[in-house]
Amino acid sequence: MLTANALRVLEKRYLRRDADGLTIETPEEMFRRVASAVAEPDARLPFVGRRDPSSTAREFREILSSLDFLPNSPTLMNAGRDYPQMSACFVLPVEDSMEGIFDALKHTAMIHKTGGGTGFSFSRLRPKNSQVRSTSGIASGPVSFMKVFNAATEAVKQGGARRGANMGILRVDHPDILEFIHCKRDLAEVTNFNISVAVTDEFMRAVREGSRYRLVSPVAGADAGTLDAREVFEEIVEGAWRCGDPGVVFIDRINEHNPTRHVAEIEATNPCGEQPLMPNEACVLGSIHLGRMVSAGDVDWTRLTRVASAATHFLDNVIEANLYPIPAIEAVTRANRRVGVGVMGWADMLIRLGLPYDSQEAVDLGGRVMAFIDAETKRTSAQLAADRGAFANWPGSSWDREGTPPLRNATTTTVAPTGTISIIAGASSGIEPLFAVSYVRRNVLDDDELFEVHPLFEQIARERGFHSESLMRRVAESGSVQHVDGVPADVKRLFVTAHDIAPYWHVRMQAAFQQHADNGVSKTVNFDAHATRDDVRSVYMLAYEMGCKGVTVFRDGCRDKQVLNVGARAAGAGIPEPPPVLIKIAPRPRPIETSGSTRRVKTGCGNLYVTVNTDEKGPFELFTSMGKSGGCASAQSEAISRLVSLAMRAGVEMESITKHLRGIRCHLPVYDGGEQVLSCPDAIGIALRHAQQRAADGSPAIAVAPRPESMELEPAYAEAPARVASPVAVLTRPGGGLGCPDCGSTLAHEGGCVACYTCGFSRCD
Repeated sequence: MLTANALRVLEKRYLRRDADGLTIETPEEMFRRVASAVAEPDARLPFVGRRDPSSTAREFREILSSLDFLPNSPTLMNAGRDYPQMSACFVLPVEDSMEGIFDALKHTAMIHKTGGGTGFSFSRLRPKNSQVRSTSGIASGPVSFMKVFNAATEAVKQGGARRGANMGILRVDHPDILEFIHCKRDLAEVTNFNISVAVTDEFMRAVREGSRYRLVSPVAGADAGTLDAREVFEEIVEGAWRCGDPGVVFIDRINEHNPTRHVAEIEATNPCGEQPLMPNEACVLGSIHLGRMVSAGDVDWTRLTRVASAATHFLDNVIEANLYPIPAIEAVTRANRRVGVGVMGWADMLIRLGLPYDSQEAVDLGGRVMAFIDAETKRTSAQLAADRGAFANWPGSSWDREGTPPLRNATTTTVAPTGTISIIAGASSGIEPLFAVSYVRRNVLDDDELFEVHPLFEQIARERGFHSESLMRRVAESGSVQHVDGVPADVKRLFVTAHDIAPYWHVRMQAAFQQHADNGVSKTVNFDAHATRDDVRSVYMLAYEMGCKGVTVFRDGCRDKQVLNVGARAAGAGIPEPPPVLIKIAPRPRPIETSGSTRRVKTGCGNLYVTVNTDEKGPFELFTSMGKSGGCASAQSEAISRLVSLAMRAGVEMESITKHLRGIRCHLPVYDGGEQVLSCPDAIGIALRHAQQRAADGSPAIAVAPRPESMELEPAYAEAPARVASPVAVLTRPGGGLGCPDCGSTLAHEGGCVACYTCGFSRCD
């Protein structure tokens, strides 16, 4: 049931490894580990009909292994392990003091290390150039401290599992709002933040009326002047049009629907904007695969009931089993017990039901499905409350009214981006339309191509007799079927992608789900490169009018650091060209069999075996094997071998490569046959020098070297072009996009986050 890509992502990011970095867990064992750990609280907390934790564990394992439901990534990664921090979403307060700021920074690092993402409101910080009484100094303002948080995030890599992601929010009435709006115009700044403006109802009224609005200093709420609302709104629109930031969150609407407003106001959201939280609050999320909730041409409401109920029970148990990074977060989270059952595979469900995404029927069904899930999660939450007690902040909450049964959870529904977990489930992302019907995954080292086609499109194409390799190739050129001859009109109507759909329908779909979701709905309105500022402005206004809690837009091609594009959308009239790429060299393809020699070189880390292979043009690839050492030395040697291979196959002179490797020194130099070996890179340089000498002497190769199977380098080589600029993107998608930091492929902007469909990297879920 798991696709090859899902297995690759699981092995890379989720499955347990031993001390040497070797995978020691299967996907089924992962699901069993997670189910057992999350079921354990049932031994302590009653639940009618499911008092035996082993029975609960079987139910949880069933919904996980069937891919009917998956929780957020930290739960899959950490449940049942040494540090079971299972929440994806956190909001931390940033107080207007040096102690408060750096406490938040410390807590941020602790959260990022365990796979969580963090949101902040910087609205409490005094504006730039205001006086600091305690030191008689001058305040540097919120944006300066955002840059400190950004640098700390860059330094914390979360053990390679998930990179830190942040949301920075500033109220529109803060005196530094214009500096905040502009802070991401330079794409080299605050790179680990999404940013959103907390827009008030007062501001939106002033925009409509064309009037000025009041600025408020966070220091004692002092009046700080006024700004023209439309001018500020235009700056927000300009930033979103240029680089996708800032988004907007409608903060008054969020607090209007905050069930625990009597305890604290909500001032920020998680990194992708869909989960508003109180300061020092965490939330656990999970998503139902709607593509699997279809039977006999209709929604399988019975199955959806069972999965929604089990998902609510699962997430409530996570709150009990969770290990919280700091006591304050545990206290607030347990007092509110917010959970967020959401969805993925919405586009898949519509295709299975024969409904185009951009249709009234689809919008109506979206509202109906989300209303059903919300009702079922509330029913289960009420049952849990009857058995275990309501959430502690129930008295005085918006739920505390006559005729309403107590609930275990202050909220039960959130539509989150699903990034990596949708790849594991083989589902379309969140409530997004398809990003592409087909695309090409290309390994530029081996010069081979693999067409990834949406399975339902391929199934229909084969059933209706219009499938062909050439047609799939044409579809993959742009990702869309709309202008491909040979695809029937009704199939084109059904298989619409994000760029085929008018922005109006994106917002309408978001609003339909928002109407029945306690928290927010993560959704990106994707524009093509020709979209105007008027288009962005219209979306922001429409989202406000239709009751959304926030909105994010992304215009194709708006980021200036993009991989090169292949396909019809790559060059459009009036679209700014990306910066010039200095190296435009495609490495020559690898033959099936090669000749080469292997040299053993003694190093301070152990024996290093260096294999240099040649083709008819000379040396062109290098492999290394680090004896029994493994670990960092082996990884570094492998990295060097990949880069050396790439350089040789791109035509770089051997002498230049050798020159740059020789003489690199580490702390463990050794002698090998009378020659000093300064480090592993130096050892590789020595082996290359000997290979050069053999080539110059015309000496025969020592061995015939087909790819060394024992080294298992082929899968790794598929990722080698990640850091190399070439005339072919590793992953071809319509309009290109930001390069994945892990593999170099194009990132999809969906659900308020970015995700890579090649390797599973995401800044969400």
